[in-house]
Amino acid sequence: MEAGVLGSELEARLVGIPSQTGGPAPHLRTEFDAPAAVTRALLRISGHGVHECRINGLRTDDEHLAPGWTAHQARTVIATHDVTALIRQGRNAISVIVADGWFRGRIGWTGRTDLYGSDLGVVVQLELELANGSRRIVASDASWRGGFGAVRSAGIYDGTDTDLRLAAAGFAEVGFDDSAWTPCSVWEADLATFEPRRSAPIRTIAELPMSIETRADRLLLDSGQNLSGWVRLEVDGEPGTVVTIRHAEVLEPSGDLHTAALRTARATDTYVLSGGPQVLEPAFTFHGFRYADVVTTGTVLSATAVAISSDLPARSTFACSHEALNRFHSNVVWSLRGNFLSVPTDCPQRDERLGWTGDAQAFAATANTLVDAQAFWLSWLRDVELDQADDGAVASVVPNIVGPDDLVFGAGPVESMGRAGWADAATIVPWSCYEATGDPLALRRQLSSMRRWVDHLRGRAGTGLLLPHEPFQYGDWLDPDAPGDRPWEGKTSPDYVANAFYVHSTRVLARTETLVGDPERSAELAALADAVAAETWRIYGAEAARTQTGAALALEFRLCPEDERKVVAAALAEGVDRTDGRIQTGFLGTPLVLFALSNAGYVDQAYRMLLRREAPSWLYQVDRGATTVWERWDAILPDGSIHGGDMDIADGGSMLSFNHYAYGAMIDWVYRTLAGLAPAEPGYRTVLVAPRPTAAITWAEASIETAFGPVAIAWRLSGDTLDLDLTVPVGSTAVLDLPLTAGSRVDGADGDTLGPGTHHLTVYHPRVATP
Repeated sequence: MEAGVLGSELEARLVGIPSQTGGPAPHLRTEFDAPAAVTRALLRISGHGVHECRINGLRTDDEHLAPGWTAHQARTVIATHDVTALIRQGRNAISVIVADGWFRGRIGWTGRTDLYGSDLGVVVQLELELANGSRRIVASDASWRGGFGAVRSAGIYDGTDTDLRLAAAGFAEVGFDDSAWTPCSVWEADLATFEPRRSAPIRTIAELPMSIETRADRLLLDSGQNLSGWVRLEVDGEPGTVVTIRHAEVLEPSGDLHTAALRTARATDTYVLSGGPQVLEPAFTFHGFRYADVVTTGTVLSATAVAISSDLPARSTFACSHEALNRFHSNVVWSLRGNFLSVPTDCPQRDERLGWTGDAQAFAATANTLVDAQAFWLSWLRDVELDQADDGAVASVVPNIVGPDDLVFGAGPVESMGRAGWADAATIVPWSCYEATGDPLALRRQLSSMRRWVDHLRGRAGTGLLLPHEPFQYGDWLDPDAPGDRPWEGKTSPDYVANAFYVHSTRVLARTETLVGDPERSAELAALADAVAAETWRIYGAEAARTQTGAALALEFRLCPEDERKVVAAALAEGVDRTDGRIQTGFLGTPLVLFALSNAGYVDQAYRMLLRREAPSWLYQVDRGATTVWERWDAILPDGSIHGGDMDIADGGSMLSFNHYAYGAMIDWVYRTLAGLAPAEPGYRTVLVAPRPTAAITWAEASIETAFGPVAIAWRLSGDTLDLDLTVPVGSTAVLDLPLTAGSRVDGADGDTLGPGTHHLTVYHPRVATP
């Protein structure tokens, strides 16, 4: 780890050369002399656009799409790399290629470009520490020179066009003749908005060999896994040979690429060869794909799918005897990896790939179980706050690139700021970070943002308790019973949903005030939340509780009175039985519904829903060959055809992603309830061990890395006996809530708590769910 610097501390300036959006990528360079006595060399680098840097022709890092995507109007991050090994005695060269990226490229479904500015540039500062204790700085300034090379265009959505015949051969090395190149301009930039990077960069996380099938006029490549990244192709061909690679997530029933879901994203990389065997790989784009078509007259020697993601350490493991459930767990992990790319995006393939706040809050708990995401969330939450409106409303996408008239559903533009279940990411995500880690840092940093959001809700409620009806809310988005082209028209009242999240955010803020804020304000907020909950239930409860999402919200957000909870839960469970476990929830109900059932004692019904194979269900996707989580429950229809994805919007656009993590939010339940590991105290200082086995699964095992070390469980069901092996780390305590019946007996535990160490327990005659 290297200490970061503030932009205001840099001697370097933002430099670049004139270039066109969508045009060739600027190549920038300088040379410098280094004495023999360099003991350490640190490179500070950032810029407008996405870049790759080399010293003496060698990459300075292993990152992709640096510096990533932030709310660039307010902040851009600076990376620090130790490059001591790259410095030579005598003459050295620094070179950078910079492309449009999120700063200047086409982002969003409206086709808008130049969102943050029109000038690409880099800020580069090389700090040389010498043996005599002195320091020398090589900084980007007007002495740098720039030109163009092989990269003729590069866009996040459209891919790259590369003509290797035009490569600036040797430009990254000492001695390159740049006399014909343009002196760099020093662009006007507020370097005070540049800050040290604190979250993980995007890196390669996997490389998968691709099968190659020869077709009449092309090659079909298949990685076997839907992912975010690109194809690395080894090709031999004559100079001028063109290679075109187009990407897609699924195939049509005809066997051709399904590209309609890409909308206007070209998702294509093209190359013109300079002759001979060459390895082709783009640098300034990414695609969501499993398959790719290659059209060329050259000879393809090999193909590799390169998967990229923000490099977040895995935190957990899970496996069980149910192979389809294992596959779905893997699908969720791959969807996380494919969508956690600097920001938590909704999808990685179409002309969108935005940080939708509703998707993020729905998935936050699962993400925090699967990976160490604290720093990732802290970075994104900073942008949530920066993009908050003056009145406290939180954006639907962060970084926010949605204009006032950009979001068009039905008859015309709709409001995107302050939407229920989306804007509540401002409170839900920080709290999830605290629960997962036990570290209140996210709560402290976001307290002001959380307050502003809840104050905004209170302001909208005015003199009454409830939020007024609004013309548009996302509601329980993509409820499977909503009209396919109007996914915001779910069964559950959007006014009920809005007020339910008002209650939840207010209660989260109340708890946060107790921990890191004002305890007196906490009491006031708790009382307000109770009052809003009671009124919400009085006005909307009877009708709302007839839906799975309505009942789940009532139970998990504590909207209904205690004396009605059993009735609501029983009705929810009866509906699950009546429909043979059919899922009837959208983005907002799905993270809650299994908890609502099992927490009320209806574990059988939770498993009935979890393990259902018919559409709509989680495992239906697995049976249809999914390797990531779908956006729509029925993205591939039972007859094998692909959902049209049509939306009731003016331009007739479609909405169909095969890599969308929101419905994977139930994996948190799998760890907590199926496997039986949950934080009884934030950060797992106390671990709740509460497995709920089912006859459909004979064994399960899971582990979660905590601040104290790994906590782990493995259970096996054999006849009328449940054997458990537990690992409790030093500094932590386990509280047992075992699945007991009146005739149960437990060996291996003296009481309901266990201290650090390994433990073997046997439960005779356990309670076993029957799905």
